[in-house]
Amino acid sequence: MEENKGTYVRSLEDVKSIIKYAKLDERNLTQVTQAIYYPSESVISDNLKLLELDEHMLQQIHLGQKLYFKGGLTEKVVLCTDERTYDVKGAEISNSLLLVPELKFGAATSTSPLKSPRNAANVSLERSLNDSTDDELSLDRSLEQKQISNIFHEYLECREIRPRFRKLGDLLLLTRYSGPENEEFIDRKFLFSFEQLQDTIQCSRKQFMEGLQKYRAIQLQDHMRVLESEYEYRIINLMVGLINENSWPIDEVEKEETINALNGIAAEEIVEGLFEIYTFPTEGKEERYTYKEDLVARIVAQYILQPGLKFRVDEFLSSWQEALPEDMKCEEKYLRGLGIFDKEGSIAFIRSLNEESLPLNIHERMRLLFKTKSKWTLEEIEPYIEYFTTAALTVSTLMAKYARSLMEDGTRYYVAKH
Repeated sequence: MEENKGTYVRSLEDVKSIIKYAKLDERNLTQVTQAIYYPSESVISDNLKLLELDEHMLQQIHLGQKLYFKGGLTEKVVLCTDERTYDVKGAEISNSLLLVPELKFGAATSTSPLKSPRNAANVSLERSLNDSTDDELSLDRSLEQKQISNIFHEYLECREIRPRFRKLGDLLLLTRYSGPENEEFIDRKFLFSFEQLQDTIQCSRKQFMEGLQKYRAIQLQDHMRVLESEYEYRIINLMVGLINENSWPIDEVEKEETINALNGIAAEEIVEGLFEIYTFPTEGKEERYTYKEDLVARIVAQYILQPGLKFRVDEFLSSWQEALPEDMKCEEKYLRGLGIFDKEGSIAFIRSLNEESLPLNIHERMRLLFKTKSKWTLEEIEPYIEYFTTAALTVSTLMAKYARSLMEDGTRYYVAKH
C-alpha cells in the first residue's frame, strides 16, 4: 500500500519488478493487480462509521426498511428497526480495518479460467505439459488503482435491549385527563402528538405501539393522553355495566350502543378509545365484541387497592369479584406488578405495589422492595425487576447479584444482601 501524498502511482512495470524481486511465479497469480493507496489529507471521512449488524437488521436492510438512531442530549443513543431496539456503544478493533470501495476479491481478479482459484490445482499439470519460455507465457496483466476511504480502529457494537417505555409513561402522566372541567389546569406545552412521542421515545415503531397499549393511551384532540385512574375506572365501570343493563352475552357487546349510551357523560373519543383498548372482536360474530378480562379485572383491582391500604386476602377477593361482570373471574395473575401478598402471619393480606411507581435505579428499587417485604419468591419479585433484564441478563442472574437466597420448607426465598 502507498501513502498517496503526491501524484506518484504504481505502473505495470513497478508491479512486474515487485513480482520479480519477490521471487514469485507470475503464472500462479491472477491477471488483475490492485494498487491500494492510503487516503490523502484532503479526503474527509469522519462521517463514516463501522456498524455491527445482526441477522434481523441485515434482513431489514435487504427488505428496504430503515434503521434509525434515537436519543436526547442526556440519553444514551439506541438504534431501532421497525420491530426491535438496540443499545449502541463503541468497541475497539484489535486489527485496523480498511474501507476500499469497489475492491475486487480473488475470483474477480482473474481473466483466465486456468488461473481461476477453482482451477489452481491444474497449474502444476499445465507446467509439466508445457516447457514454454517465460516470454511465451507472458500474461496480459492489468493494473487498477484503489483509494482507501477510511481506516477503522473501532466499530459501533449493537446489543438488543428491552424497549424504554418509562419515559413514555412519565410524559403522558404530565397531562392526565380527568374530565373537561379540569382541562384548564393542563399545561399545553406538555401535550404531545403521536408523531412527537414516537420521535422521542427510544424504541421501535412496533414497540412504541405496544407502549401506548401498556399505558392505555388514547388520542384526544390530536394529542396522546392517558386517563387519571379513578376517571378511567368510572368510565369503564359504566361501559361494562351495559352488559347487564342490555342483557348482552359476554361475547356480544355492541360498540355503537356503548358509545351512544355514554353520550354526554364522556367525550366520544374517550369512549371509543377505551373500547378499542379494552375489547377485541368476537370470532364468528360480526360487529360484536368481548371485553378483555385481564384489563377489566386490573383496573377494578387498582381502584380497590388504594395505596397505603391493606386488605385481608379473602375480603379483597370477594370485593374484587363482586365488582366484575357476572361472567368474568378475578385471578391472582391479573395482579402482576400491581399488588403483593403478605402470607407470613396467620392471616394473609394484600396491599398495593405498582411497578410503574418504583425507582429506575436497580439499587434503589431493590432497597425499596426488601423494605416493603423482607423475603420474596422468584415468581413474586419477577414483575418488579424484569424491567432491568436483557437477552443475556435474566431475573435469576439479577437476584444472584443483588440478593441472597435461602430455603424454607422446600421453597427458595430471596432476602436483602445486607
